[in-house]
Amino acid sequence: MRPSVDEAAALRILIVDDHAIVREGLVRILEGIGRGWQVAEAASGLQALEWLRRHDAGVAIVDLSMPGMGGLELIRRLHGEFPALRVLVLSMHAEEQYAMRAFQAGAHGYVTKDRAPAELVNAVTKVAGGGAYVTTSLAERMIGQLNGAQSAPRHAALSNREIDVLRRLCAGQRLSDIATELHLSIKTVSTHKRHIQDKLGLASTAALIRYGLEEGLVGGGSAS
Repeated sequence: MRPSVDEAAALRILIVDDHAIVREGLVRILEGIGRGWQVAEAASGLQALEWLRRHDAGVAIVDLSMPGMGGLELIRRLHGEFPALRVLVLSMHAEEQYAMRAFQAGAHGYVTKDRAPAELVNAVTKVAGGGAYVTTSLAERMIGQLNGAQSAPRHAALSNREIDVLRRLCAGQRLSDIATELHLSIKTVSTHKRHIQDKLGLASTAALIRYGLEEGLVGGGSAS
């Protein structure tokens, strides 16, 4: 049976991030606060799924920007296969679009990597206890976009897969590389690229990349 997350000492946390230095830092923070938390690591979405099929965990801390299986896809799979697992996103992206997509996929909390360690600990505690967590400034922007007070960016119309392809293109990846990492055909990736340009009203790859840079969509692997 999955251990109760009400007992702090019994809480087991799985960190899912492709950067070893990030995982090491998070382990030091979470194990160093003296609550008896046990922290495990996975370097990819597939490793996380394999680990969770063999072990119990109360909370998974998931990065959105990972090569191969992206964060949003992993969250959806975790939500479907491990419904009792609580998911906290720890992302470099402070944009409300990413947070909303993460919550829609099944996340229970969202914290950006530039926050203080104490806020991460608070977020883990809140999520593990059955609550939801998002920083105040990000929550205000999300509410503003939801109630129409703040206009959504053009890329809000893109699907999660299209966002993924767009970010990879903006990071300089070739269509063949994207196809390999996403286990898609080059033709399918090309179709995604054409749909992205149509939805954003951009006539060229250069304009697409410029848009991605201006909107802060570059930085790491997949968000899907």
